[in-house]
Amino acid sequence: MAAGAVVCPPGAGPLIIGWYDGRHTDTGWATSMEDYPQYPNSSGPRPLGPPRPPRLRFSGMTWLLIFLVLLLLLPSVAERLQYAVTRGRQRAKADVAKVALEEMPRASGRFAWVAKRIEPSVVGIETARLVGGGPIRDEWAYLYPQAGEGSGVIVDEEGYVVTNAHVIENAAQVTAKLSDGRTIRDVQVVGSDPEADLAVLKIEAGGLVAAPWGDSDALEVGDAVLAVGDPYRLARTVTAGIISAKGRPGVVGPLAHQEYLQTDAAVNPGNSGGPLVNMDGQVVGINTAIVGQSYRGISFAIPSNLAKPVYERLKTTGKVEPRGWLGVAMEEIDSRRAARLGLDKVYGVEVTAVVVDSPADEAGIQPGDVILSWSGQEIHSPAELSLAVVQSRIGSEATVQIVREDRTVEVTVKVGRRAIQPQD
Repeated sequence: MAAGAVVCPPGAGPLIIGWYDGRHTDTGWATSMEDYPQYPNSSGPRPLGPPRPPRLRFSGMTWLLIFLVLLLLLPSVAERLQYAVTRGRQRAKADVAKVALEEMPRASGRFAWVAKRIEPSVVGIETARLVGGGPIRDEWAYLYPQAGEGSGVIVDEEGYVVTNAHVIENAAQVTAKLSDGRTIRDVQVVGSDPEADLAVLKIEAGGLVAAPWGDSDALEVGDAVLAVGDPYRLARTVTAGIISAKGRPGVVGPLAHQEYLQTDAAVNPGNSGGPLVNMDGQVVGINTAIVGQSYRGISFAIPSNLAKPVYERLKTTGKVEPRGWLGVAMEEIDSRRAARLGLDKVYGVEVTAVVVDSPADEAGIQPGDVILSWSGQEIHSPAELSLAVVQSRIGSEATVQIVREDRTVEVTVKVGRRAIQPQD
């Protein structure tokens, strides 16, 4: 028999041969019936095999420690899962955008076509002012230092042109320079709306090309736009940029009720009144203001959806109805203030001051009140309340919902007439 080979003794059941190296005498053979229950009738040494794994038994303190560790790790795990879901959603959007961009014509390739589309509709505007009737030295003086120059856009083949009111302010004569080289003198001022900073002119000329209106509400931040005009008398200068922001309120002095498009398309003195156009060649804004004395990467335009109704009223009647007036100073509220007021979401504006004898004063509105709604319309920002007020008919009554000292009350305001405040 070979060394190390062992044969089970007679009577010990079937012949089973195992291997034993002679070194592990304590563990090489089974010595208990519990270790090998599969051989209940066997006796003597058992074949070498794996022992039964030990059973884990935890004390109550161990289970408590495990529970506490899991409790501490749970927020971190939940946070990581949330981040993973967000990353997955963003990655999906990026993949869709990648496919769309690959199938879409390059935006830069459209610039030349858009410029060609809008060029015939852009006019340069020059004005001769009354002697001694120059503009007041207000904020326009540094926004537009070259008085008497600006731009406009033809929006009707009959010769109707939209521009800024400040471009033709105090003008004794208005001259328009067309894209085909014609100079039209004694242009008619159909109407002007200083509060909207818009004016409508009428050119007597044939063969005019009108630019179509676009939908400014359809714009998204990041959309490409072109600004066209006559800055520094450089006719039909085209600059490109994107929509940097929408709904910018109160960026120009007395026109605080306006909401503007912000763009980084270069706008300089002389661009005022020219069109801001989308990639379909449609007018989505009227370039109006810049920050500082020259272009610094921030320009503002009146959205087409605000400019077009004013244009239509001025074209039809030559004037606009006076704006409504409430007479309050206000500021936004934050989430903490909303929570203290018991609001289920962040909305409303806080009144910080009330003009004496104003409609707000007569209605009993007080500093510290939080205005939640105007005639049933929820208010989310000061600009939103301003727009709601100025668009209300003078003399009409508006129901205003207010939170005052943790109580919700309603007051009735008789809308007054708004006037531009005097300039210093």
